[in-house]
Amino acid sequence: MSDPAGREAEDARLGNEVEGYLLWQATIAVAEQRARDFTGPMDWLTTAQREEIERHYIADSLHRARQDLERVAARCRSLRTEYEQRYRALRLRCVACTLAAVACLTSVTTAALSLAR
Repeated sequence: MSDPAGREAEDARLGNEVEGYLLWQATIAVAEQRARDFTGPMDWLTTAQREEIERHYIADSLHRARQDLERVAARCRSLRTEYEQRYRALRLRCVACTLAAVACLTSVTTAALSLAR
């Protein structure tokens, strides 16, 4: 790991994993709190019923959160591909314009030198 770029990439990957873990834990905590808030006013439920409803509520919330994250990740991948294609096309146009300008400049210089003789 003497390569600084490799070390930075590894640090970034680790940072992303920690951030993802912490965000998911926060999502779980929010789902649990919302489940308790949902069953709170239902005084007629037994403890077992309350726990079962909370468990289903949490599972449903986490399932929906995972679907949302997967949808966002898919969109990010799609945008990345689209922007990479646009950047590649822009780079090709810039290279083509530069080559055309150099060719024109070379032609003009050659013509000027041949007229000067």
